[in-house]
Amino acid sequence: MNVVRYDHHGVNVAVRADLKGRHREYCLCYQCAKFTPANLDTNCPIAQALYQLDVLAHITTPVWECAAFERAQPAE
Repeated sequence: MNVVRYDHHGVNVAVRADLKGRHREYCLCYQCAKFTPANLDTNCPIAQALYQLDVLAHITTPVWECAAFERAQPAE
């Protein structure tokens, strides 16, 4: 497993080279109707709390499982 370092939001972080930039492909939030990151008033509280942890700890955390998941309707 090859690990590389790069600048992510002003912080030098380590990431597996094969996963760099692929977070959205794996994160369940991006397929969820409750995920509205552009609108904090309606955004999923779980996703928002996780994002705040990500910013605080300079990490990226894809969601693999979630009891609150609701499938979003496909964009037309």
